Amino acid sequence: MSEAVIHTATTSPGLLASLDPLLREWLPRQRWFAGKGRPVTGFSLVAATELVPTGGKLSLHHLLVRAHQPSALGGPAHPGDTYQLLIGEREALPPRLAPALIGHAQDGPFAGHTVYDALYDARPAELLLEALRTGARIGGLRFERDAHQEIRDGLVPRLMTAEQSNSSIVYGDTFILKLLRRIVPGVNPDLELPLALAREGCPRVPAPTGWLRAELAGQSYVLGVLQPFVQGASDGWELALRELAKGEDFSAEARELGRATAEVHTALARALPTVTLGHSQVDLLVDGMIERLDAAAQAVPALRPYAPGLRSAFTALADLAAEGRTWTAQRIHGDLHLGQCLHSPAGQWSLIDFEGEPSKPLAERRMPQPIGRDIAGMLRSFDYAAHSAEVPVPGWAETCRAAYCSGYADVAGRDPRTDPVLLRAYETDKAVYEVLYEARHRPDWLPVPLSAVRRLASPDLS
Repeated sequence: MSEAVIHTATTSPGLLASLDPLLREWLPRQRWFAGKGRPVTGFSLVAATELVPTGGKLSLHHLLVRAHQPSALGGPAHPGDTYQLLIGEREALPPRLAPALIGHAQDGPFAGHTVYDALYDARPAELLLEALRTGARIGGLRFERDAHQEIRDGLVPRLMTAEQSNSSIVYGDTFILKLLRRIVPGVNPDLELPLALAREGCPRVPAPTGWLRAELAGQSYVLGVLQPFVQGASDGWELALRELAKGEDFSAEARELGRATAEVHTALARALPTVTLGHSQVDLLVDGMIERLDAAAQAVPALRPYAPGLRSAFTALADLAAEGRTWTAQRIHGDLHLGQCLHSPAGQWSLIDFEGEPSKPLAERRMPQPIGRDIAGMLRSFDYAAHSAEVPVPGWAETCRAAYCSGYADVAGRDPRTDPVLLRAYETDKAVYEVLYEARHRPDWLPVPLSAVRRLASPDLS
């Protein structure tokens, strides 16, 4: 469906033409750009909103821009991804904003001026928080908030630099605003699920304080979510690596993380519908797993000797379904690993980033799934952490995996290991994905998932 361009009356019609040559160079270099490896052939403007008018010391434009790229070799036609950009314009950048430089415009409304990523700049970041605090509506943008939560003004913003697929601004150690970079229309689970968990009173996920949407051609786009900032917290990956480096036991933390995961799953099952997966549904699930295995084995020769054993992990699940076994599917995190968990100074675990795998279609990310998928993701994460240690700690991953499942059982009343066929299938699917990813992007890491592949290819469910 074609998209109309929404803009404020004062937005210059030559804005995109002025930015085009700069964005072609800058956009593919960003860590959150999804189309790496394919050239950008052009842009189209999906929406433009002028937040600070051109003509002063600083102008500010909020843009949704579609990047046009050729399809991957042999792949289906790709309509192009839409990105959220906050574009600032100054005569010259002060040294503190040097990392934000996009380029120097040669023509159009920005001619002779410097264009930059305004998220690095305190003043534009302050404007975003103020708009959320006041519930502003600017052009097609809708700044909304939870009326029961206070948003104080005067909080000093800083851009977090460790983000991968999105960008986040921390305000005075009180709030964190996550701005989605690749935008798709529809209900985004990164807002939907935390709101549902907040209604259930689940303390394991920071409740959204505010959110930013765009209303565009009859469709709604979630652009950002403001949540309380867990001050002093470490993400689970950092914490695990620190404990590994010291040779410390991590099983207590892993068990508590299992409890936290179960609390979130239990709350999601109460808040949102669950479904039963029978023979036909499981067959579709298994078909997808086998298709991914075949594609990965074709692309990575090192995987091929294990393909028959790995396939047995999937067919065993189909066989159980054929015998009449069913499984409950519900809303889950969808991309759970140690890096998606925060450990507070008081020792409490929180789960964050419910967006799911950004590369998957939104409809797929919102589908109910067995909790085994989340469990398998975390089990693989313990394995990755163990292999990342400079000095190996024998049995570390196995101990953490067992403690995590035991903690989950403490809350859920059932240990995930009591469903070994489902868990093996999901862990195998995850390991196959990891093999393909590492072969393409980090060949030095390929031995990590391959070691799991050797284990999972055995039929004894070890």
